[in-house]
Amino acid sequence: MIKSNLTEQLGNLKKVDIREIWIHEAKDFTTWLAKDENLLLLGNEIGIPMNLINTEVGVGVFSADILAEEPNTGRKIVIENQLEQTDHDHFGKLFTYGSGLDASILIWICKQVREEHRQAIDWINLKTNNSLNVFAIQIEAWKIDNSKPAPKFQVICAPNDWAKLVKDSSKTDNKLSATNLTQLDFWTEFNTFMSDNTNNFNPRKPRPQHWYDISIGNSQAYISLTVSFQKNFIRCTLYIPDNKDLFRKLYNEKDKIENDIGQKLEWNELPKAKASTISISKDRAKVKDIDNWKESFEWYKNIIPQFSNVFARFINDTTA
Repeated sequence: MIKSNLTEQLGNLKKVDIREIWIHEAKDFTTWLAKDENLLLLGNEIGIPMNLINTEVGVGVFSADILAEEPNTGRKIVIENQLEQTDHDHFGKLFTYGSGLDASILIWICKQVREEHRQAIDWINLKTNNSLNVFAIQIEAWKIDNSKPAPKFQVICAPNDWAKLVKDSSKTDNKLSATNLTQLDFWTEFNTFMSDNTNNFNPRKPRPQHWYDISIGNSQAYISLTVSFQKNFIRCTLYIPDNKDLFRKLYNEKDKIENDIGQKLEWNELPKAKASTISISKDRAKVKDIDNWKESFEWYKNIIPQFSNVFARFINDTTA
């Protein structure tokens, strides 16, 4: 039998005190987290894309550490940072900021979550409707031997989306339609398919809606997948929320982009809207039949990396 030498190549995983990396909570950690690539790390961990609005946003005499928003929906996200064990002061501030800024998503990042705060947030997530989602996340840093330390977000509390949706749908004033439930099932199955068949996919939380957003690592644009059960098509779109100059710069590279992607695209500047889109669609996708969903997922699996890699490269070149 041939003996493996892999065990001799393994390093030692060591936890690093986060205060050795981020000495000052506001000047160091908040500044670090507010960068696009780090909000992307956080968003990937909880399945919610987010774009920075601002830091140290005033709420009365207090200031919220970070205010962001979820692209496409525009839902406000408040992030409260605490590089220590959770306490009642920051617990109160989190909800004060959420109320004052009309946020739908509250994220509490800390060194350690006390048990009583974990129970309280789980209870809030259970009792509130789907318009409020609260996360408690521990921030850690790890290194292998003498490597650079790497940040790790550990989700301690998160909303149970399905439980909330079911609870909401039982209310006479907020019922989910049959189409909404099919959309939720579609994106749930999509997540499972992509996780089983790809290596670098970060699933988002499935929702009962016709779109599903994917970050490309740049706050100027993102990928939006759509499905229509009524018109029987699926689509992949580069969505540019509010940057006509970026759209025009990309349009000037239209031939190169289409050549790299390998397909003709639909270019829509949408002059009467803030947003612009660049899309490719698959008509007659047969999504009305659940037995054919895998065919659509395969199409998404092939087109997503093409869109992500090509557009990320061109956008970085045009904004450099």
